[in-house]
Amino acid sequence: MPWIHYHVGNAGRVKACCVANIPFGDCTTQSFAEIWNGDAINELRTKFANGEKDARCGVCSRIEEAGGKSIRQETYEKFGADFQNRETNLPFTFDIRFSNACNFACRTCWHGASSAWFPEAKQMKRNLGEKALLQNISDFDAFIAETGEALLQAKEIYFAGGEPLVTKEHYLLLDWLVKNKATQIHLRYNTNFSLLQMGEHKVLDYWKHFSEVEILASIDAHGKLGEYIRKGFDWEQFQANRELIREHKHIRFLIAPTISVFSILNLPALYQTCLLEQIIEADGLYINLLDRPLHYNTKVLPTDYKLKVVSEYQKFYLWAMKKGIPKSVISQFKECETYMLSEDLSKQWKNFEKETELLDVMRGEHAVDVLEF
Repeated sequence: MPWIHYHVGNAGRVKACCVANIPFGDCTTQSFAEIWNGDAINELRTKFANGEKDARCGVCSRIEEAGGKSIRQETYEKFGADFQNRETNLPFTFDIRFSNACNFACRTCWHGASSAWFPEAKQMKRNLGEKALLQNISDFDAFIAETGEALLQAKEIYFAGGEPLVTKEHYLLLDWLVKNKATQIHLRYNTNFSLLQMGEHKVLDYWKHFSEVEILASIDAHGKLGEYIRKGFDWEQFQANRELIREHKHIRFLIAPTISVFSILNLPALYQTCLLEQIIEADGLYINLLDRPLHYNTKVLPTDYKLKVVSEYQKFYLWAMKKGIPKSVISQFKECETYMLSEDLSKQWKNFEKETELLDVMRGEHAVDVLEF
């Protein structure tokens, strides 16, 4: 990834990826060339080229050790051949987070990734600064001037949260790509999929120009549980938006649940519901195993609850075999199960209970109404 990937996150910091805290530079104060050819990124390249690990890559290491598939492995599967045959030394996969603009305040999120979290974060003294909206890239034209050459030859641009579909700069970038005829790029989204229009910007008007668009819809559960986990989520609106893109065959639609304490037991029901209602194709699942904060990690679950999850998954495997569900889906369920069982972090359970009660009081919600703990 240090040779092919360019990630822009909080405050304009360019890092190795969206998970590891390995800073390469600051795109608001440094040129693209300074960052891409700088000492920090070259030190990591040298380390990786020598077969050495970096302790800051712990999230991927823990997922792999537990039998899951990490971003590191996924990236190599997708782009390993392109890396070997690349014609330029520019990055060709991008992950650009223009700001924390978001209309949801999901329980497993925070103010740095969601402007909607600001009121509660401030009340809990966990806010980043005194403004809800945190701009990572404040000067769009300057960013394009520096990064444009690389963007035009990109193979994939990944947009994530905040919420890209309510981010002004996201639409500015799509417009710029269309005007520069760079529509061969694979657009990939992690989105709550609640809105398909921001002001005058209708996202379908942009997507029609691109040959391939992939939607990873951030939905952790259907119905009331989904609305509890992700504040702002509306199951019926989600279904309606799915219908609006159905005729666009170049758009691939998947659900991308974050696998946490809240969602792991419900995963079979979510998948089966989305399949039954034709929201997804049989292979339309992409899981995100939550690592931090620890009190939401599935490893903190009490033993009896873990056994309950295992029992539900065994039932799912029998159903999946009868229905001919793809092995890729079954393997993701097994990743969730193996990861959960790989370590006992139950000492964090009290922190989960404390955090859940705190937010329940602030939001006027009740965990007992939707969770089976």
